[in-house]
Amino acid sequence: MVSQLKDSGAVFRYTEEQAARFRKHGWWGDEILLDHLDRWATETPGFELATDGTGRLTYAEARGQAYRLAASLRRLGVQRGDRVLVQLPNWNEFIVIYLAAIRAGAVLVPIMPIYRHDEIGYILERSQARVAFTAGEFRKFDHLQMFRELRAKSPELKELVVVRGDAAADEQSIERLTEPDRRADDFDESAIGTRPTADDGHVLIFTSGTEARPKGCFHTWNTIGFSVRGLAKAFELDRGCVTFAPSPVSHGTGLAMGVAVPILTGGSIHLQDVWQPKEGLARIREHRCTHAATATPFVRMALDAFDPAADDVSSMRMWICAGAPIPAALASEVANVFKGCRLLPLYGASEIFAATACWASDPPEYAITSDGRPALEGVEIKVTDEEVLYRGPGAMLGYWRDPERTAIAIDKDGWYHTGDRGEVNAEGLLRLKGRIKDVIIRGGTNISATEVEEHLLTHPKVKAVAVVAMPDRLMGEKACAFVVPDGDEAPTLAELGDYLKNTRRIAVHKIPERVEIVKELPMTPTGKIQKFALRDQARRMVEIATS
Repeated sequence: MVSQLKDSGAVFRYTEEQAARFRKHGWWGDEILLDHLDRWATETPGFELATDGTGRLTYAEARGQAYRLAASLRRLGVQRGDRVLVQLPNWNEFIVIYLAAIRAGAVLVPIMPIYRHDEIGYILERSQARVAFTAGEFRKFDHLQMFRELRAKSPELKELVVVRGDAAADEQSIERLTEPDRRADDFDESAIGTRPTADDGHVLIFTSGTEARPKGCFHTWNTIGFSVRGLAKAFELDRGCVTFAPSPVSHGTGLAMGVAVPILTGGSIHLQDVWQPKEGLARIREHRCTHAATATPFVRMALDAFDPAADDVSSMRMWICAGAPIPAALASEVANVFKGCRLLPLYGASEIFAATACWASDPPEYAITSDGRPALEGVEIKVTDEEVLYRGPGAMLGYWRDPERTAIAIDKDGWYHTGDRGEVNAEGLLRLKGRIKDVIIRGGTNISATEVEEHLLTHPKVKAVAVVAMPDRLMGEKACAFVVPDGDEAPTLAELGDYLKNTRRIAVHKIPERVEIVKELPMTPTGKIQKFALRDQARRMVEIATS
Protein backbone atom coordinates (compact mmCIF):
# COMPACT_ATOMS: atom_id res chain seq x y z
CA MET A 1 0.00 0.00 0.00
CA VAL A 2 2.80 2.41 0.87
CA SER A 3 4.51 1.75 -2.44
CA GLN A 4 1.25 2.23 -4.37
CA LEU A 5 0.57 5.68 -2.97
CA LYS A 6 3.91 7.19 -2.04
CA ASP A 7 3.94 9.37 -5.18
CA SER A 8 0.22 10.13 -5.22
CA GLY A 9 0.47 13.66 -3.86
CA ALA A 10 -0.75 12.80 -0.38
CA VAL A 11 1.31 12.67 2.76
CA PHE A 12 1.28 8.96 3.44
CA ARG A 13 0.98 8.28 7.17
CA TYR A 14 0.03 4.63 7.59
CA THR A 15 2.76 2.05 8.00
CA GLU A 16 2.57 -1.51 6.73
CA GLU A 17 2.18 -2.62 10.36
CA GLN A 18 -0.82 -0.34 10.90
CA ALA A 19 -2.44 -1.50 7.67
CA ALA A 20 -1.93 -5.14 8.69
CA ARG A 21 -3.53 -4.49 12.09
CA PHE A 22 -6.53 -2.76 10.49
CA ARG A 23 -6.98 -5.69 8.14
CA LYS A 24 -6.66 -8.22 10.94
CA HIS A 25 -9.58 -6.59 12.76
CA GLY A 26 -11.63 -6.30 9.57
CA TRP A 27 -11.52 -2.49 9.60
CA TRP A 28 -9.81 -2.49 6.21
CA GLY A 29 -10.16 -5.11 3.50
CA ASP A 30 -9.99 -5.87 -0.20
CA GLU A 31 -13.65 -5.27 -1.10
CA ILE A 32 -14.52 -1.97 -2.78
CA LEU A 33 -17.79 -0.12 -3.37
CA LEU A 34 -17.95 -1.39 -6.96
CA ASP A 35 -18.19 -4.96 -5.67
CA HIS A 36 -21.46 -4.06 -3.96
CA LEU A 37 -22.73 -2.28 -7.07
CA ASP A 38 -21.96 -5.38 -9.14
CA ARG A 39 -23.71 -7.63 -6.65
CA TRP A 40 -26.96 -5.69 -6.56
CA ALA A 41 -26.94 -5.05 -10.32
CA THR A 42 -26.58 -8.80 -10.89
CA GLU A 43 -28.98 -10.07 -8.22
CA THR A 44 -31.71 -7.43 -8.64
CA PRO A 45 -30.98 -5.50 -11.86
CA GLY A 46 -34.34 -3.72 -11.95
CA PHE A 47 -34.24 -2.57 -8.33
CA GLU A 48 -34.43 1.21 -7.99
CA LEU A 49 -31.14 2.77 -6.97
CA ALA A 50 -31.96 6.46 -7.29
CA THR A 51 -34.48 9.12 -8.26
CA ASP A 52 -33.96 12.87 -8.41
CA GLY A 53 -37.38 14.24 -9.31
CA THR A 54 -36.65 14.13 -13.04
CA GLY A 55 -35.63 10.53 -13.63
CA ARG A 56 -35.13 7.05 -12.23
CA LEU A 57 -32.02 4.87 -12.18
CA THR A 58 -31.95 1.13 -11.51
CA TYR A 59 -28.88 -0.71 -10.27
CA ALA A 60 -28.31 -2.26 -13.70
CA GLU A 61 -28.69 1.10 -15.44
CA ALA A 62 -26.31 2.76 -12.99
CA ARG A 63 -23.67 0.09 -13.51
CA GLY A 64 -24.05 0.17 -17.29
CA GLN A 65 -23.84 3.96 -17.51
CA ALA A 66 -20.99 4.17 -15.00
CA TYR A 67 -18.84 1.54 -16.68
CA ARG A 68 -19.42 2.97 -20.16
CA LEU A 69 -18.47 6.39 -18.81
CA ALA A 70 -15.37 4.87 -17.19
CA ALA A 71 -14.33 3.44 -20.57
CA SER A 72 -14.91 6.87 -22.14
CA LEU A 73 -12.75 8.52 -19.48
CA ARG A 74 -9.94 6.10 -20.25
CA ARG A 75 -10.26 6.91 -23.97
CA LEU A 76 -10.01 10.60 -23.07
CA GLY A 77 -6.66 9.90 -21.44
CA VAL A 78 -7.61 9.52 -17.78
CA GLN A 79 -5.01 7.37 -16.04
CA ARG A 80 -4.94 5.71 -12.66
CA GLY A 81 -4.65 8.37 -9.96
CA ASP A 82 -5.75 11.28 -12.17
CA ARG A 83 -8.25 13.65 -10.59
CA VAL A 84 -11.77 13.97 -11.97
CA LEU A 85 -13.61 17.02 -10.66
CA VAL A 86 -17.41 17.20 -10.48
CA GLN A 87 -19.64 20.11 -9.51
CA LEU A 88 -23.25 19.02 -9.76
CA PRO A 89 -26.42 19.30 -7.70
CA ASN A 90 -28.04 16.19 -6.26
CA TRP A 91 -28.78 14.61 -9.63
CA ASN A 92 -28.68 10.98 -10.68
CA GLU A 93 -25.74 11.81 -12.93
CA PHE A 94 -23.57 12.53 -9.88
CA ILE A 95 -23.89 8.92 -8.77
CA VAL A 96 -22.98 7.67 -12.25
CA ILE A 97 -19.94 9.98 -12.43
CA TYR A 98 -18.76 8.96 -8.96
CA LEU A 99 -18.92 5.26 -9.82
CA ALA A 100 -17.35 5.86 -13.25
CA ALA A 101 -14.44 7.85 -11.85
CA ILE A 102 -13.48 5.22 -9.30
CA ARG A 103 -13.95 2.40 -11.83
CA ALA A 104 -11.51 4.19 -14.15
CA GLY A 105 -9.03 4.31 -11.27
CA ALA A 106 -9.33 8.09 -10.96
CA VAL A 107 -9.71 10.14 -7.78
CA LEU A 108 -13.04 11.97 -7.53
CA VAL A 109 -12.89 15.66 -6.55
CA PRO A 110 -16.48 16.63 -5.63
CA ILE A 111 -17.34 20.32 -5.25
CA MET A 112 -20.54 21.73 -3.81
CA PRO A 113 -22.79 23.64 -6.26
CA ILE A 114 -22.60 26.83 -4.21
CA TYR A 115 -18.89 27.34 -4.98
CA ARG A 116 -17.90 29.93 -7.57
CA HIS A 117 -14.84 31.14 -9.51
CA ASP A 118 -12.63 31.89 -6.52
CA GLU A 119 -13.06 28.57 -4.73
CA ILE A 120 -13.16 26.37 -7.83
CA GLY A 121 -10.17 28.07 -9.41
CA TYR A 122 -8.15 27.35 -6.29
CA ILE A 123 -9.29 23.71 -6.16
CA LEU A 124 -8.49 23.22 -9.86
CA GLU A 125 -5.02 24.60 -9.27
CA ARG A 126 -4.41 22.44 -6.20
CA SER A 127 -5.88 19.20 -7.53
CA GLN A 128 -4.66 19.59 -11.13
CA ALA A 129 -7.81 17.82 -12.25
CA ARG A 130 -7.67 16.43 -15.78
CA VAL A 131 -11.44 16.27 -16.36
CA ALA A 132 -14.28 18.37 -14.95
CA PHE A 133 -18.02 17.68 -15.01
CA THR A 134 -20.39 20.62 -14.68
CA ALA A 135 -24.03 21.50 -15.13
CA GLY A 136 -25.23 23.93 -17.76
CA GLU A 137 -27.33 26.44 -15.82
CA PHE A 138 -28.58 25.73 -12.31
CA ARG A 139 -30.57 28.08 -10.09
CA LYS A 140 -30.10 30.95 -12.56
CA PHE A 141 -26.31 30.63 -12.50
CA ASP A 142 -24.34 29.66 -15.60
CA HIS A 143 -21.96 26.99 -14.29
CA LEU A 144 -20.84 26.05 -17.78
CA GLN A 145 -19.70 29.58 -18.59
CA MET A 146 -17.82 29.73 -15.29
CA PHE A 147 -15.95 26.52 -16.11
CA ARG A 148 -15.17 27.76 -19.61
CA GLU A 149 -13.52 30.81 -18.07
CA LEU A 150 -11.66 28.68 -15.53
CA ARG A 151 -10.56 26.18 -18.16
CA ALA A 152 -8.77 28.93 -20.05
CA LYS A 153 -6.63 29.50 -16.93
CA SER A 154 -6.14 25.82 -16.01
CA PRO A 155 -3.65 24.09 -18.35
CA GLU A 156 -4.03 20.73 -16.57
CA LEU A 157 -7.78 20.63 -17.28
CA LYS A 158 -7.94 18.77 -20.59
CA GLU A 159 -11.65 17.90 -20.84
CA LEU A 160 -14.89 19.60 -19.85
CA VAL A 161 -18.00 17.40 -19.70
CA VAL A 162 -21.43 19.04 -19.70
CA VAL A 163 -24.41 17.61 -17.81
CA ARG A 164 -27.89 18.85 -18.73
CA GLY A 165 -26.54 21.56 -20.99
CA ASP A 166 -25.23 22.18 -24.51
CA ALA A 167 -21.61 21.19 -25.07
CA ALA A 168 -19.46 23.18 -27.50
CA ALA A 169 -17.31 21.53 -30.16
CA ASP A 170 -14.30 21.28 -27.84
CA GLU A 171 -16.38 19.90 -24.95
CA GLN A 172 -17.99 16.56 -24.16
CA SER A 173 -21.57 15.74 -23.21
CA ILE A 174 -22.32 13.06 -20.67
CA GLU A 175 -24.97 11.63 -23.02
CA ARG A 176 -22.32 10.86 -25.64
CA LEU A 177 -19.93 9.39 -23.11
CA THR A 178 -22.53 7.05 -21.61
CA GLU A 179 -24.31 6.10 -24.83
CA PRO A 180 -24.87 2.33 -24.92
CA ASP A 181 -23.66 0.18 -27.76
CA ARG A 182 -25.98 -2.63 -26.71
CA ARG A 183 -28.27 -3.25 -23.70
CA ALA A 184 -28.26 -0.89 -20.71
CA ASP A 185 -26.62 -3.54 -18.53
CA ASP A 186 -24.12 -4.70 -21.15
CA PHE A 187 -20.59 -3.29 -21.24
CA ASP A 188 -17.04 -4.31 -21.91
CA GLU A 189 -14.89 -4.07 -18.79
CA SER A 190 -11.76 -4.87 -20.78
CA ALA A 191 -12.02 -1.37 -22.27
CA ILE A 192 -11.68 0.12 -18.80
CA GLY A 193 -8.66 -1.74 -17.54
CA THR A 194 -7.70 -3.11 -14.14
CA ARG A 195 -10.14 -2.49 -11.30
CA PRO A 196 -8.90 -0.24 -8.49
CA THR A 197 -8.00 -1.68 -5.11
CA ALA A 198 -9.26 -0.61 -1.70
CA ASP A 199 -5.88 1.05 -1.12
CA ASP A 200 -5.93 3.19 -4.26
CA GLY A 201 -6.87 6.86 -4.12
CA HIS A 202 -10.66 7.18 -4.01
CA VAL A 203 -11.75 10.73 -3.27
CA LEU A 204 -10.22 14.15 -2.63
CA ILE A 205 -12.66 16.20 -0.57
CA PHE A 206 -11.82 19.84 0.01
CA THR A 207 -12.82 21.23 3.37
CA SER A 208 -15.49 23.89 3.41
CA GLY A 209 -13.18 26.35 5.04
CA THR A 210 -12.03 26.40 8.64
CA GLU A 211 -8.91 28.26 7.51
CA ALA A 212 -8.21 30.88 4.88
CA ARG A 213 -8.09 28.30 2.09
CA PRO A 214 -9.69 24.83 1.83
CA LYS A 215 -7.54 21.76 2.26
CA GLY A 216 -7.82 18.61 0.15
CA CYS A 217 -8.51 15.55 2.30
CA PHE A 218 -7.18 12.51 0.46
CA HIS A 219 -8.92 9.18 1.14
CA THR A 220 -8.73 5.64 -0.14
CA TRP A 221 -11.79 3.40 -0.21
CA ASN A 222 -10.41 1.69 2.90
CA THR A 223 -10.41 4.93 4.91
CA ILE A 224 -13.89 5.90 3.68
CA GLY A 225 -15.31 2.38 3.58
CA PHE A 226 -14.40 1.94 7.24
CA SER A 227 -16.75 4.80 8.12
CA VAL A 228 -19.43 3.77 5.63
CA ARG A 229 -19.66 0.22 6.96
CA GLY A 230 -19.64 1.45 10.54
CA LEU A 231 -22.40 3.99 9.96
CA ALA A 232 -24.59 1.35 8.32
CA LYS A 233 -24.11 -0.78 11.43
CA ALA A 234 -24.61 2.05 13.94
CA PHE A 235 -27.85 3.21 12.32
CA GLU A 236 -29.04 -0.34 11.51
CA LEU A 237 -29.36 0.35 7.79
CA ASP A 238 -30.01 -2.57 5.45
CA ARG A 239 -31.57 -3.53 2.11
CA GLY A 240 -34.97 -2.26 3.15
CA CYS A 241 -33.78 1.26 3.91
CA VAL A 242 -34.93 4.11 1.71
CA THR A 243 -32.74 7.22 1.89
CA PHE A 244 -34.04 10.77 1.53
CA ALA A 245 -30.98 12.77 0.43
CA PRO A 246 -31.33 16.57 0.30
CA SER A 247 -27.86 17.17 1.78
CA PRO A 248 -25.25 17.90 -0.93
CA VAL A 249 -23.81 14.58 -2.11
CA SER A 250 -20.70 16.49 -3.14
CA HIS A 251 -19.57 16.75 0.48
CA GLY A 252 -18.83 14.40 3.33
CA THR A 253 -22.19 13.68 4.96
CA GLY A 254 -24.08 13.56 1.69
CA LEU A 255 -21.50 11.40 -0.07
CA ALA A 256 -21.28 8.88 2.77
CA MET A 257 -24.88 8.69 3.97
CA GLY A 258 -26.60 9.71 0.74
CA VAL A 259 -24.66 7.60 -1.77
CA ALA A 260 -22.09 5.16 -0.37
CA VAL A 261 -24.13 3.64 2.48
CA PRO A 262 -27.18 2.92 0.27
CA ILE A 263 -25.03 1.28 -2.42
CA LEU A 264 -23.24 -0.75 0.25
CA THR A 265 -26.55 -2.03 1.66
CA GLY A 266 -28.44 -2.24 -1.64
CA GLY A 267 -30.97 0.42 -0.70
CA SER A 268 -32.64 3.24 -2.59
CA ILE A 269 -31.68 6.92 -2.76
CA HIS A 270 -34.13 9.76 -3.36
CA LEU A 271 -32.21 12.93 -4.14
CA GLN A 272 -33.40 16.52 -3.83
CA ASP A 273 -31.31 19.11 -5.66
CA VAL A 274 -32.75 22.24 -4.02
CA TRP A 275 -33.89 22.07 -0.41
CA GLN A 276 -37.55 22.99 -0.36
CA PRO A 277 -39.16 21.64 2.83
CA LYS A 278 -42.62 21.08 1.33
CA GLU A 279 -41.14 19.27 -1.66
CA GLY A 280 -38.92 17.26 0.67
CA LEU A 281 -41.90 16.14 2.73
CA ALA A 282 -43.67 15.17 -0.49
CA ARG A 283 -40.68 13.02 -1.52
CA ILE A 284 -40.70 11.30 1.86
CA ARG A 285 -44.40 10.54 1.49
CA GLU A 286 -44.12 9.39 -2.14
CA HIS A 287 -41.14 7.07 -1.68
CA ARG A 288 -41.82 5.99 1.92
CA CYS A 289 -38.35 7.11 2.97
CA THR A 290 -37.03 5.57 6.17
CA HIS A 291 -34.24 7.98 7.08
CA ALA A 292 -32.35 11.13 6.16
CA ALA A 293 -28.98 12.62 7.07
CA THR A 294 -28.65 16.42 6.92
CA ALA A 295 -27.46 19.44 8.82
CA THR A 296 -29.63 20.09 11.88
CA PRO A 297 -31.37 23.21 10.42
CA PHE A 298 -33.06 21.04 7.76
CA VAL A 299 -35.13 19.43 10.52
CA ARG A 300 -36.33 22.77 11.85
CA MET A 301 -37.49 23.83 8.39
CA ALA A 302 -39.22 20.50 7.76
CA LEU A 303 -41.13 20.85 11.03
CA ASP A 304 -42.20 24.39 10.16
CA ALA A 305 -43.50 23.21 6.77
CA PHE A 306 -45.25 20.07 8.05
CA ASP A 307 -49.00 19.82 7.45
CA PRO A 308 -50.53 16.73 9.08
CA ALA A 309 -53.44 16.85 6.64
CA ALA A 310 -51.17 16.60 3.60
CA ASP A 311 -47.86 15.14 4.76
CA ASP A 312 -47.15 11.57 5.83
CA VAL A 313 -43.79 10.85 7.46
CA SER A 314 -44.87 7.66 9.22
CA SER A 315 -42.22 5.69 7.29
CA MET A 316 -39.36 7.72 8.80
CA ARG A 317 -37.42 5.88 11.49
CA MET A 318 -34.61 8.37 12.02
CA TRP A 319 -33.28 11.75 10.94
CA ILE A 320 -29.52 11.89 11.38
CA CYS A 321 -28.23 15.37 12.23
CA ALA A 322 -24.70 16.53 11.43
CA GLY A 323 -22.96 19.87 11.74
CA ALA A 324 -24.49 21.08 15.01
CA PRO A 325 -25.73 19.59 18.30
CA ILE A 326 -29.41 18.66 18.59
CA PRO A 327 -31.36 21.06 20.86
CA ALA A 328 -33.54 19.22 23.38
CA ALA A 329 -36.61 21.21 22.31
CA LEU A 330 -36.11 20.16 18.69
CA ALA A 331 -35.82 16.48 19.60
CA SER A 332 -38.99 16.73 21.67
CA GLU A 333 -40.89 18.44 18.85
CA VAL A 334 -39.82 15.79 16.33
CA ALA A 335 -40.99 13.05 18.69
CA ASN A 336 -44.40 14.73 18.95
CA VAL A 337 -44.85 15.69 15.28
CA PHE A 338 -42.89 13.06 13.33
CA LYS A 339 -44.10 10.19 15.46
CA GLY A 340 -41.85 7.15 15.30
CA CYS A 341 -38.89 9.18 14.02
CA ARG A 342 -35.81 9.78 16.17
CA LEU A 343 -33.14 12.43 15.83
CA LEU A 344 -29.64 10.96 16.04
CA PRO A 345 -26.44 13.05 16.11
CA LEU A 346 -23.45 12.39 13.86
CA TYR A 347 -20.17 14.21 14.39
CA GLY A 348 -17.28 14.10 11.98
CA ALA A 349 -15.21 16.02 9.46
CA SER A 350 -13.89 15.65 5.92
CA GLU A 351 -10.61 14.43 7.39
CA ILE A 352 -12.22 11.52 9.30
CA PHE A 353 -15.81 11.26 8.03
CA ALA A 354 -17.38 9.80 11.21
CA ALA A 355 -16.08 10.36 14.74
CA THR A 356 -19.07 9.92 17.06
CA ALA A 357 -22.76 9.13 16.71
CA CYS A 358 -25.70 7.96 18.73
CA TRP A 359 -26.49 4.44 17.60
CA ALA A 360 -30.04 3.41 16.79
CA SER A 361 -29.92 1.13 19.83
CA ASP A 362 -28.82 3.86 22.25
CA PRO A 363 -31.23 5.30 24.85
CA PRO A 364 -33.16 8.30 23.42
CA GLU A 365 -31.75 10.70 26.00
CA TYR A 366 -28.23 10.24 24.60
CA ALA A 367 -29.20 12.25 21.51
CA ILE A 368 -30.04 15.38 23.50
CA THR A 369 -27.34 15.15 26.16
CA SER A 370 -24.41 14.24 23.92
CA ASP A 371 -23.00 14.03 20.42
CA GLY A 372 -22.72 10.28 20.78
CA ARG A 373 -19.98 7.75 21.31
CA PRO A 374 -17.31 6.53 18.90
CA ALA A 375 -19.31 5.75 15.80
CA LEU A 376 -17.25 2.72 14.85
CA GLU A 377 -15.21 -0.03 16.42
CA GLY A 378 -11.56 0.94 16.14
CA VAL A 379 -12.12 4.66 16.69
CA GLU A 380 -10.50 6.35 19.67
CA ILE A 381 -11.73 9.70 20.98
CA LYS A 382 -10.02 11.73 23.67
CA VAL A 383 -10.01 15.33 24.87
CA THR A 384 -6.70 17.08 25.48
CA ASP A 385 -6.62 20.69 26.67
CA GLU A 386 -10.36 20.80 25.86
CA GLU A 387 -9.73 19.84 22.20
CA VAL A 388 -11.39 16.75 20.71
CA LEU A 389 -8.86 14.34 19.17
CA TYR A 390 -9.58 11.36 16.89
CA ARG A 391 -7.51 8.32 16.00
CA GLY A 392 -8.63 5.41 13.86
CA PRO A 393 -8.69 3.65 10.47
CA GLY A 394 -11.03 6.26 8.97
CA ALA A 395 -8.56 9.14 9.06
CA MET A 396 -7.38 10.53 5.73
CA LEU A 397 -3.97 9.75 4.34
CA GLY A 398 -3.16 13.44 4.47
CA TYR A 399 -3.86 16.84 2.96
CA TRP A 400 -3.18 16.81 -0.76
CA ARG A 401 0.40 17.90 -1.40
CA ASP A 402 0.50 19.79 1.88
CA PRO A 403 2.84 18.08 4.38
CA GLU A 404 3.08 21.14 6.61
CA ARG A 405 -0.65 21.38 7.34
CA THR A 406 -0.90 17.59 7.58
CA ALA A 407 1.74 17.59 10.30
CA ILE A 408 -0.18 20.29 12.17
CA ALA A 409 -3.51 18.45 11.94
CA ILE A 410 -2.27 14.92 12.72
CA ASP A 411 0.42 14.50 15.36
CA LYS A 412 3.23 11.95 15.42
CA ASP A 413 1.06 9.51 17.40
CA GLY A 414 -1.68 9.57 14.77
CA TRP A 415 -4.19 11.79 16.60
CA TYR A 416 -6.19 14.12 14.38
CA HIS A 417 -6.77 17.48 16.08
CA THR A 418 -10.34 18.53 15.26
CA GLY A 419 -10.19 22.13 16.45
CA ASP A 420 -13.42 21.54 18.39
CA ARG A 421 -13.84 21.87 22.14
CA GLY A 422 -15.56 19.09 24.03
CA GLU A 423 -15.71 16.77 26.99
CA VAL A 424 -16.21 13.02 27.41
CA ASN A 425 -18.33 11.81 30.33
CA ALA A 426 -18.00 8.66 32.41
CA GLU A 427 -20.12 6.71 29.92
CA GLY A 428 -17.79 7.60 27.05
CA LEU A 429 -20.21 10.06 25.46
CA LEU A 430 -18.80 13.17 23.78
CA ARG A 431 -20.40 16.58 24.19
CA LEU A 432 -19.17 19.39 21.96
CA LYS A 433 -18.78 22.76 23.65
CA GLY A 434 -17.85 25.05 20.80
CA ARG A 435 -14.99 25.61 18.42
CA ILE A 436 -11.38 26.49 18.73
CA LYS A 437 -11.23 27.27 15.02
CA ASP A 438 -12.53 30.59 13.75
CA VAL A 439 -15.41 29.23 11.71
CA ILE A 440 -19.09 29.93 11.16
CA ILE A 441 -21.40 26.98 10.54
CA ARG A 442 -24.28 28.13 8.32
CA GLY A 443 -26.78 25.36 7.74
CA GLY A 444 -24.13 22.73 8.40
CA THR A 445 -21.57 24.28 6.01
CA ASN A 446 -18.37 25.79 7.37
CA ILE A 447 -17.46 29.37 6.49
CA SER A 448 -13.93 30.57 7.18
CA ALA A 449 -14.17 33.96 8.87
CA THR A 450 -10.56 34.63 7.91
CA GLU A 451 -11.26 34.04 4.22
CA VAL A 452 -14.25 36.42 4.18
CA GLU A 453 -12.27 39.05 6.08
CA GLU A 454 -9.44 38.88 3.54
CA HIS A 455 -11.88 39.50 0.70
CA LEU A 456 -13.59 42.39 2.52
CA LEU A 457 -10.27 44.08 3.25
CA THR A 458 -9.75 44.57 -0.49
CA HIS A 459 -12.81 46.87 -0.64
CA PRO A 460 -11.73 50.54 -0.79
CA LYS A 461 -14.18 51.59 1.94
CA VAL A 462 -13.05 48.96 4.46
CA LYS A 463 -10.20 49.82 6.81
CA ALA A 464 -10.58 46.93 9.25
CA VAL A 465 -13.08 44.11 9.63
CA ALA A 466 -13.96 41.16 11.84
CA VAL A 467 -16.44 38.51 10.76
CA VAL A 468 -18.17 36.46 13.47
CA ALA A 469 -21.08 34.08 13.84
CA MET A 470 -24.48 35.39 14.84
CA PRO A 471 -27.24 32.97 15.88
CA ASP A 472 -30.06 32.23 13.45
CA ARG A 473 -33.18 30.18 14.14
CA LEU A 474 -33.23 28.38 10.79
CA MET A 475 -29.59 28.20 9.70
CA GLY A 476 -27.99 27.86 13.12
CA GLU A 477 -25.49 30.62 12.39
CA LYS A 478 -24.95 33.36 9.85
CA ALA A 479 -22.01 35.69 9.22
CA CYS A 480 -21.99 39.17 10.72
CA ALA A 481 -19.26 41.64 9.69
CA PHE A 482 -18.08 44.42 12.01
CA VAL A 483 -16.53 47.02 9.71
CA VAL A 484 -14.30 50.01 10.46
CA PRO A 485 -14.76 52.28 7.41
CA ASP A 486 -11.82 53.81 5.56
CA GLY A 487 -13.00 57.40 5.29
CA ASP A 488 -16.22 59.23 6.01
CA GLU A 489 -18.47 57.13 3.78
CA ALA A 490 -19.32 53.76 5.29
CA PRO A 491 -20.07 50.80 3.01
CA THR A 492 -23.58 49.33 3.11
CA LEU A 493 -24.61 45.70 3.44
CA ALA A 494 -25.86 45.69 -0.16
CA GLU A 495 -22.67 47.30 -1.43
CA LEU A 496 -20.39 44.79 0.28
CA GLY A 497 -22.61 41.89 -0.75
CA ASP A 498 -22.50 42.93 -4.39
CA TYR A 499 -18.72 43.36 -4.21
CA LEU A 500 -18.14 39.91 -2.74
CA LYS A 501 -20.50 38.23 -5.19
CA ASN A 502 -19.59 39.95 -8.45
CA THR A 503 -16.05 41.30 -7.99
CA ARG A 504 -14.47 38.82 -5.61
CA ARG A 505 -16.76 36.05 -6.92
CA ILE A 506 -16.99 34.05 -3.72
CA ALA A 507 -19.78 31.61 -2.90
CA VAL A 508 -23.02 33.34 -1.96
CA HIS A 509 -23.45 31.51 1.35
CA LYS A 510 -20.23 33.11 2.65
CA ILE A 511 -21.47 36.67 2.19
CA PRO A 512 -22.22 38.36 5.56
CA GLU A 513 -25.92 38.85 6.16
CA ARG A 514 -25.45 41.70 8.60
CA VAL A 515 -22.95 44.55 8.64
CA GLU A 516 -22.30 46.71 11.69
CA ILE A 517 -20.27 49.89 11.27
CA VAL A 518 -17.96 50.57 14.23
CA LYS A 519 -15.26 53.13 15.01
CA GLU A 520 -12.80 50.47 16.17
CA LEU A 521 -12.60 46.76 16.89
CA PRO A 522 -12.07 45.52 20.46
CA MET A 523 -8.47 44.42 20.94
CA THR A 524 -6.42 42.47 23.46
CA PRO A 525 -3.31 44.11 24.94
CA THR A 526 -1.26 42.13 22.41
CA GLY A 527 -3.23 43.51 19.47
CA LYS A 528 -5.55 40.58 18.73
CA ILE A 529 -9.21 41.18 17.95
CA GLN A 530 -11.49 40.10 20.79
CA LYS A 531 -13.92 38.12 18.70
CA PHE A 532 -15.69 36.73 21.74
CA ALA A 533 -16.87 40.27 22.51
CA LEU A 534 -18.14 40.75 18.96
CA ARG A 535 -19.92 37.39 19.05
CA ASP A 536 -21.65 38.44 22.26
CA GLN A 537 -22.63 41.75 20.67
CA ALA A 538 -24.02 39.97 17.60
CA ARG A 539 -25.98 37.58 19.81
CA ARG A 540 -27.49 40.46 21.81
CA MET A 541 -28.49 42.27 18.61
CA VAL A 542 -30.32 39.19 17.38
CA GLU A 543 -32.02 38.69 20.75
CA ILE A 544 -33.25 42.30 20.76
CA ALA A 545 -34.48 42.05 17.17
CA THR A 546 -36.44 38.86 17.85
CA SER A 547 -37.79 39.72 21.31
